[in-house]
Amino acid sequence: MKRNIMLLPASIVVLGIMASCGNQGEHGNHAASEGPADNYKAAFTFGAQAAKASESSNLTIRIADAKGKAVNEFEFNHEKKMHLIAVSKDLSYFSHIHPEYEGDGAFTIGTSFPYGGAYKLFADFVPQAGSNTVLGEWVNVEGESKTPEAIRADTSLMKTVDGKEVELALSSAKANEEVMLTFNIVDAKSKEGIGNLEPYLGAVGHVVILSADAEQYLHVHPMDEAATGPKAEFMTTFPKQGVYKIWGQFQHQGKVFTVPFVVNIN
Repeated sequence: MKRNIMLLPASIVVLGIMASCGNQGEHGNHAASEGPADNYKAAFTFGAQAAKASESSNLTIRIADAKGKAVNEFEFNHEKKMHLIAVSKDLSYFSHIHPEYEGDGAFTIGTSFPYGGAYKLFADFVPQAGSNTVLGEWVNVEGESKTPEAIRADTSLMKTVDGKEVELALSSAKANEEVMLTFNIVDAKSKEGIGNLEPYLGAVGHVVILSADAEQYLHVHPMDEAATGPKAEFMTTFPKQGVYKIWGQFQHQGKVFTVPFVVNIN
């Protein structure tokens, strides 16, 4: 189930649609799909003004338990208490940012959106003594929209980003079975493997995966967090057939770079 909401003044609480997941292990998925959850809920609110395209907005995310009581204690999960993923409806825009915890269940961050339209926000966190939890909500950003981009599987799983040539290999393209994602990262000019990748959020890289309708969410950690390239391996399971977009994030020479791929899972 999903719903679009208009951004309301901060004094009005907007409950997010909830999705939670069990602990998948140190290198597993933080996996979630839209549906009922009993443990936690989230309110995503902006300031007194609605969020507008290309303007900075202050976003507050309040986490509460099933009875509406603020959740006050959170575990650090890859160096952060919360990972916030924001994507446009056509998945052409992707942002991975980290709100600061202010206490009383509230996280805040200043952010902006490039154009008007529907965006989905995913709050990814671990309550103290709890399991990985993801709460997602659609929000609407005011302003001029853009023509949606079609979400189609790539004909080639090789991309060039920031002077780096990144090739993705999947051990399988079938749903409901373990799939190894292997990123091979080389210098685009010399074709030499880049073996000095730096830790990003405590690991060689992070991978976020969304189904084309943004209903299925996977946050995947590497098999070997201490790896430095040129290969980085991630194990995951795609929950359903369909088209998925994959964002791999890595750091080199002090700069984080993001490489997107779109795949079809049978």
